[in-house]
Parts: sequence; C-alpha cells; structure tokens
Amino acid sequence: AGGHHPVQEGEVFNMRYRALHKLGCGAFATVWLCHDVRRKKHVAVKVPRSGESFAEAAQDEVALLRCVSSMKKKDRAGENIVCLLDDFRMMGDNGFHILLLRVLQLWVGKALACLGEVTRWSLGPSLRSLMGNYAAQGLPLPFVKKSLQQVLAGLHFLHKRCRIIHTDIKPENILLYVGDKTLQKLLPDIVDSSQRTDLGLKGPGGDLGNRLEHSDLMSIEVKIADLGSACWTYKPFSKEIQTQPYRALEVLLGLDYGTPADIWSTGCLAFEMATGECLFDPRPGKYFSRDDDHVARIIELLGKIPPQIALSWKKSTKFFSRPGALLRISRLLPRSLCNILVETHNWTKHEVAPFSSFLLPTLEYAPEKRATAAQCLQHAWLSS
Repeated sequence: AGGHHPVQEGEVFNMRYRALHKLGCGAFATVWLCHDVRRKKHVAVKVPRSGESFAEAAQDEVALLRCVSSMKKKDRAGENIVCLLDDFRMMGDNGFHILLLRVLQLWVGKALACLGEVTRWSLGPSLRSLMGNYAAQGLPLPFVKKSLQQVLAGLHFLHKRCRIIHTDIKPENILLYVGDKTLQKLLPDIVDSSQRTDLGLKGPGGDLGNRLEHSDLMSIEVKIADLGSACWTYKPFSKEIQTQPYRALEVLLGLDYGTPADIWSTGCLAFEMATGECLFDPRPGKYFSRDDDHVARIIELLGKIPPQIALSWKKSTKFFSRPGALLRISRLLPRSLCNILVETHNWTKHEVAPFSSFLLPTLEYAPEKRATAAQCLQHAWLSS
C-alpha cells in the first residue's frame, strides 16, 4: 500500500525546510518538525506515503487548504482554522511517485520536547488533552461557550466561504492556541517528559484543572485542524466519514451528507465539553453491531425517527424491520437530555433549559432542518 518517504534528520526539503525530528506517523502521512531557514521559524511538514492513492489524497487536501488560505484574506473567521503556509513537490522513495508536501502551522505539543522553547503564541495540544483533566465535571461553561463560538465561526467560514465540509469535528481536531505563559502552565514538565503520551497532559485527572486559573483558561483560543478527510460541499470524496461517537445519523444510515453533518458533530462536542461524557458512546453486543447500538442510543435520546426519514435512506433495511422498529435491538431505554444533565451531571434546571435549547437543534434528524453554524452562533446560550 505504499511506504513513507525515508526522511532523515537533517534532510532539507525544497532547499528551505530542515527536518529536525519526527513528530508523528499516521495512516496517510508522517509529520516532521522542521526549521524554515528562510523565515527562521519552526513549522510542521506533512510528508505523505508514496503511492498513487496517497498522492491523490494529498492533492485534494492541498486544494482545500489553499482555498482556506485564499478566503482567509477576506474573512477574519478564517483565523479559526489551522493554515497552510506552503506546499511543494519532491520525488518519492521509489524514484517515480511525486510527493506533495504540506507546510502547516506548528502544533507545539510534541515539538516542545524537541525544542525546549516556545514562541509568544503557539498551537498547543488538542482540546482532548485539556478535557482529560476536567473529565469528572466537564470544562467550565464560560470556556465551553467561548470555544464553541470559535469552532462555529470556523465552520461557518468553511461552509459558506469555502464550501468545505470538515467531516471529522472532534476534540482531537480542535487545537489550543495559547500564549507562552499559559502554555507553560499547560505543559509544566514538557521538556523533561518527552516520552509521556501527549506530553504530560494525561496524568491524574484534575491535576491540570486545579492548576489553571480562570484567567489562564479563558486566555486560550481554539483552531480547527486537520482537513485531511475534508471535502467540497459539491463533491464528497467518501461515504465513510466522521469518528463514530460524532457521526451524524444521515451518515450512519447511508444518506448523502452535507454541512449539517459537521453541526451534528459539533453538538456532540458541545455536550462532551460541558459534561466530560460522550453524548453517544456506542458499543457492539453479541447480536448487534456498534452501528446498531449507535442508532438505538440516538432514538433513546431524541425519539422515534419518522418513517419518511428512516425508511427512505439507503441502509434502512440494515437497521429497521418496519417503521420505527429496530431490526436487532428490541428493548430501548428512553432518556431525556434534561434528565441526563440533572440526574447524572447534577446540573440545575436553570442551567439545563438554555443549554438544551442550544443543543437539540444541532441534532435534528432531517439535515435540512438542523441548525446552521450561523444560527448556532446567534443562540442566546452562547453569549449568556
């Protein structure tokens, strides 16, 4: 299926970017910490695997990132997206395939362990890392609201300005953008703990949360990252999108999807940030799949899926025996969002009503009825 270009430390890309340290390796590419000798700054360079399919994916990603960079000049909301700094081509390890490399803003997390230094403002670890230290009670609501405003502004920019669907909104793809003083508190022992997963952010629950003061937390901005699986609104690249807990119902059931799929994921993200618990955490059973359980959990929370929706979709026979009846799961335990928040997470009814009013429109079954990013941004709960 193709291998990685065998990058070596010290190698210079495009006569400009000197490879310093490998930051990570994924299914489609490796990411290298590099020094931009022209601008005298550190950057992240994404090196794809060699192979025709990986080359095509890289071309798609660069086209999307170029669009974002171009539209950023016209709309400040584009600052909520991690940006492309440069791209260039080089010969692959087999001497035939041309690799398309992407130069991105540096994610400071693992890079700090190599550098031992930070710039004045840096892209820090992901929202997932921060959430892990507030897991018992969720993140403070003022920070949740501020972060969601920035995520939704970024999505509105992607959806309306760029005509792009992100397709993978989740905590791991929301990066923290922090000043150097706050970053030092986020990563207090980073240089000495370079081998720790996520660089010290997965220690005992609550440790970091107790250290971060309100002013430090509220100084953190967020940016949407990773357009590696994104697509155009008018040209989806794949039917299989989104990480399972954040997967929209229309995607589960095989319907053609659009920008509302990102809003569903954002609703799931909002609940998880505010409570520390996944809204939907499906698991397979002896006689049913993870997808079966996912659809069941959605129905338990949001109610019966209207027959004209459930049975009009391409995978309907995979899940339903007849309108409203699941094929492999017969016993459902209905639960309301209000009861979950009050009984499980100890919210007051005064807190529940405005949050539910914000959240439920992001989870409308019919995508055309689901709230848009712009409509979510206008909701009173976000600015209260």
